Amino acid sequence: MPMMTIKDLENLQLTLSEAGHDYQLELEDGKIIVMRPSDIVSSEIGVRLMAFLFAWVEPRRLGRVFDSAGGFIMPDTNLKAPDVSFVRAARLRQSPRDFGQLVPDLVVEIKSQSDRIKTLEQKLKKFLELGAQIGILIDPDQTKVTVYRPTGEPLALSNEDTLTLPEILPGWELPISALWPPIFTEND
Repeated sequence: MPMMTIKDLENLQLTLSEAGHDYQLELEDGKIIVMRPSDIVSSEIGVRLMAFLFAWVEPRRLGRVFDSAGGFIMPDTNLKAPDVSFVRAARLRQSPRDFGQLVPDLVVEIKSQSDRIKTLEQKLKKFLELGAQIGILIDPDQTKVTVYRPTGEPLALSNEDTLTLPEILPGWELPISALWPPIFTEND
């Protein structure tokens, strides 16, 4: 099977889109990977995290927050789309009308029901090797958040903890418990 390129991926995406299919695709080592839709708990966690990030980043003009549809061309020519990502303003003064050609400062993967933790950890570690400052793995099944940095051991956080990212978002704090979708009662 021949190695696929980003141009091949773009052509395939266009063909699928014209046929009424809206698949998310990534390119890894010349292979196109079709990303399955995530379950709605994982999706809601992603939206919640993006909302908290955006509310801090936007008024301070610190950078840009992207969802899972935002693709980045990595230095190894792979095309990746983290579930949530952030790029500091100094590194991306204006968003291109194409894939970003840089590694985000922050990459977040949120475990869906069909995901495997080891695979997500490997993906985050690859982002860090390529230049990301922080990788975050959110596991709704264990209500656990693990923070990865280029050096040092991963930091596991639970509901009682607060997520801080002083390297890229000084002053920002997020209680881990705020990530999880609320349960509404009949009285709400």
